[in-house]
Amino acid sequence: MARPIWTGTLSFGLLNVPIRLMTAERRIDLHFRMLDQRNNQPVRYERVNAESGDEVPWKDIVKAYEYSKGNYVVLEESDIRNAAPETHETVEIDSFIDADALTPAYFEKPYFLVPGKKAEKGYVLLRETLKRTGKIGIARVVIRTREYLCAVMPQDEALLLILLRFPQELVSAEEYALPDKPVADYRISDRELEMAGELIESMAGKFKPENYRDEFRERLTAVIEQRLKSKGITTALEEEEPAHANATTNVVDFMSLLKKSIENKQRTPARGEDEAAAKKPATKKAAAKKAEPAAKKAASRKAPAKKAPATRKGRKAG
Repeated sequence: MARPIWTGTLSFGLLNVPIRLMTAERRIDLHFRMLDQRNNQPVRYERVNAESGDEVPWKDIVKAYEYSKGNYVVLEESDIRNAAPETHETVEIDSFIDADALTPAYFEKPYFLVPGKKAEKGYVLLRETLKRTGKIGIARVVIRTREYLCAVMPQDEALLLILLRFPQELVSAEEYALPDKPVADYRISDRELEMAGELIESMAGKFKPENYRDEFRERLTAVIEQRLKSKGITTALEEEEPAHANATTNVVDFMSLLKKSIENKQRTPARGEDEAAAKKPATKKAAAKKAEPAAKKAASRKAPAKKAPATRKGRKAG
């Protein structure tokens, strides 16, 4: 059984459903190694300095952004850590939209949301409500260190989480020369449209995924197996250990939470609201108490300012 990407909660209004994020795709590409044909030994890729030609050890490699041709600004590991989102274990739904409001171009990668122990009621409640209303949830989720826009939608007995592309990642159709004139300008007759419609209707049917296979991969796999047999080589497959189930969760009163969410129009606060709340001035007494140890700490740590890293030429992080 596959291992979860992470375990956390699915949040909407005041309801929190413990879930596990599981992959919903399986990569079946055949991966090849490059060998030296003279002795069939693997060819290594080395990290080489573009100027000196010397190999660069991992400890000397830094990440940099090329802001103009051949010029880089170097980023510290702390810069990347500080830019990463803080919430790593919550799928926070902040709105619900019509299921047909998203075009396929936004869809990027699917995951299954699997309920934790004793979390089935909240899971089924959301799944069935989405089915009845024809809505999908729009949320944000952090996978590893990157934040994604995502959609939560029902599929049969499951809730799917689909990673979405941000609008900035999509190319506008206006950038391409597409046939946008009236149909009559392309000399398409009504009879041609009618016959094309009849052809499509004659070929119409239900989509059956099991009827479609990667035939190229199957043929290539057969060739590989034949080569292995001819050389008398056998391979052993290792089974993955089963993933541990989520810890038991508390029973909650969904009706009261739903009522409170509707009455308060409760939504997950935006990041800006959280920051504004954190910045509210404290009482004078509390502020003075907090400032005293901070001042002592700052005085004990006074040191010469660290020079900003200079731009580096000839090195680009991979």
